[in-house]
Amino acid sequence: MVSVSDAQAIILNLVQPLDHQRDTEVVDLLVADSRILAVPVTSPLDFPHWDNSAMDGYAVRYEDVQHSSENPAVLEIVEDIPAGYQPKSTIQPGQAARIFTGAVIPAGADTVVMQEKTRREENSVFILDTPKPQEFVRHKASFYQAGTQLLPAGIKLNAPEIGVLAAAQCPQLSVYRRPRVAIFSTGDELVPIDQPLQPGQIVDSNQYALAALVRQSGAEPILLGIVKDDPVALEKVIAHAVAIADIVLSSGGVSVGDYDYVDKILESLRAKIHIRAVEMRPGKPLTVATFPSTDAINRVSSHSPLYFGLPGNPAAVLVTFWRFVLPAIKKLSGITEGWEPIFLKVRSHHELRSNGKRETYLWGKLHLIDGVYEFHQADGSQSSGNLINLAQTNALAVLPVGKTLIYPQEEVQVLQLGNS
Repeated sequence: MVSVSDAQAIILNLVQPLDHQRDTEVVDLLVADSRILAVPVTSPLDFPHWDNSAMDGYAVRYEDVQHSSENPAVLEIVEDIPAGYQPKSTIQPGQAARIFTGAVIPAGADTVVMQEKTRREENSVFILDTPKPQEFVRHKASFYQAGTQLLPAGIKLNAPEIGVLAAAQCPQLSVYRRPRVAIFSTGDELVPIDQPLQPGQIVDSNQYALAALVRQSGAEPILLGIVKDDPVALEKVIAHAVAIADIVLSSGGVSVGDYDYVDKILESLRAKIHIRAVEMRPGKPLTVATFPSTDAINRVSSHSPLYFGLPGNPAAVLVTFWRFVLPAIKKLSGITEGWEPIFLKVRSHHELRSNGKRETYLWGKLHLIDGVYEFHQADGSQSSGNLINLAQTNALAVLPVGKTLIYPQEEVQVLQLGNS
């Protein structure tokens, strides 16, 4: 049994990111949000494209207004320059142009005086205060110089990046394809969501929850259904999953019971098992395996898939996904940094308990109280089989090995989840 930190290191070391040449596709900018940029972007445009005004006011020559605080300068207005208009005049000594935010600075002018510090009388403007030299002028290429790198590869494209790419006139771009994640559940007791329950049966909720988490991570779930506790059927499904996916997620069948066949089947398929159990609660039974790159299985992936045999209990499935699978998907997706889970230190509202034998994860919700985040443990049992009180939670409090008690108002480390 390995520690949680060792398990994370092992898993992230095993992940091979998608290849920037073979695992990319070209998409339209309108559908590129949340994708991972595969190729750095440059633009032939400077930003700003030209010298422009940052204020509504008057474009002037600084030397004409540099003593306006003592004696207001009076300038002749020779032109109005709205945004989108090409100035026709060159500002001469004693002249000014009425200008609006974003408009092109006319030739001869080097400073903008905001209108609040002026008084207009017909075709003359009185400058009532001395501006700073070049004040409120946004100079060409001061934000970005044409031909240099605009955005690097390996970043997630959110709204600001999409806006930048639109401004740079990039209608299409190269992104990494979405990682493919095969999902199936094991167990004779499982039934589909639309089948009436018989005594001893339970609905396969894990497949639905995992599919939602995979989609939220930006990957593509491939649902392979329920597999009975039959070694032949399991081997067939695992071999198929390995052939079509970058990551395979199974739930159940990885403990030490008589009907837990997953590890044996992985070994029969020549997989290398790197983790069999993790020192955590919930989520102790966790199998992580890889397949040799020269394996005879006909894969569509450009590299060896990573197999996660998750526990069967629904809370344990979600906790192990958040803790281990999500970082693996992030690294696989082509993101260049920031794969690891991010932990926050917050105040605990409740008393939190653990037996101290394993790193313990307790689910609940973060609340902002007087500007400080506070963790509220979910009501009800913190059992690995209790899926019900996981609903509407957004954080996992972490009690390390040896820590048995967190008092109310004491600091606790939490893993913030993506379903806040």
